[in-house]
Amino acid sequence: MTGRPGVGKSALAFRIARELGLGRVLQWPVTSRTTLASGLFEYDVLGRAQAGQAWFAAQGRGSGQDAAEDGAPVTALDIGDFIQLGPLGTALLPHRLPRVLLIDELDKGDADLPNDLLSLFEDGWFPVQPLVRVKRQMESVTVYTADPGRTATINDGIIKTRSFPIVIMTSNGEREFPEAFMRRCLRLDIPDPTPETLGELVVAHFGGGLGDVQERLVQEFMTRSAQVDGLASDQLLNAAHLVTSGAYSYGEEDHAEWQAVLEAIWHPLSGDGADWGV
Repeated sequence: MTGRPGVGKSALAFRIARELGLGRVLQWPVTSRTTLASGLFEYDVLGRAQAGQAWFAAQGRGSGQDAAEDGAPVTALDIGDFIQLGPLGTALLPHRLPRVLLIDELDKGDADLPNDLLSLFEDGWFPVQPLVRVKRQMESVTVYTADPGRTATINDGIIKTRSFPIVIMTSNGEREFPEAFMRRCLRLDIPDPTPETLGELVVAHFGGGLGDVQERLVQEFMTRSAQVDGLASDQLLNAAHLVTSGAYSYGEEDHAEWQAVLEAIWHPLSGDGADWGV
């Protein structure tokens, strides 16, 4: 999914999940530090080491269960308590129905990330290495997932998908992706909204609350957007909210004040832009 920021790329994932009844959308926002491993799972090595020290200290005092400094009981360690699946790892669990995974702003990630994803999507499975190393002692381990309050049981340290997830990847066009990766994607570019589309968006959120002001507000938004190389649709909704709330008048007597408000709300997404006036 490509298009300017704010045109609704991410919204497609939520629409698909809602229309098909596929549950909560798993969201994986990508940054320059994002790696494939961070999307699959996190292993709290330090936390387990500290818990291990407390448990062995309790064993040394002649008890398999003792009290820690905070009064909580110290028991034998379960490695699953220190592993949490990320959004990508959770999406690949053997769910009965496919999950919807939103990988947001993929173009901000490391150059190797698309190829790493390509291999994972072709295989449909991955090992949780900390569990692979202990599978002789613990064939089944329960770990936390990216769904709040949910857990999953992993056998032999391997996660293999059953119903392949629906993966929506967004890009702001900051860089190109490898051809091998793009061949396996369905590409959709969302164009900038037209005045008619923006008008429908405002009506969907505020009904007829803007009255005759709506057309004028949309036109001013389009003018400002052209001057600063694009604005996000939600910036128009912010202005519409102020109009319907009654906090500001759209009359000629408050023209200067209103224009100052619009200039603050409709700031360029790039952080710069020329001064404007209508």
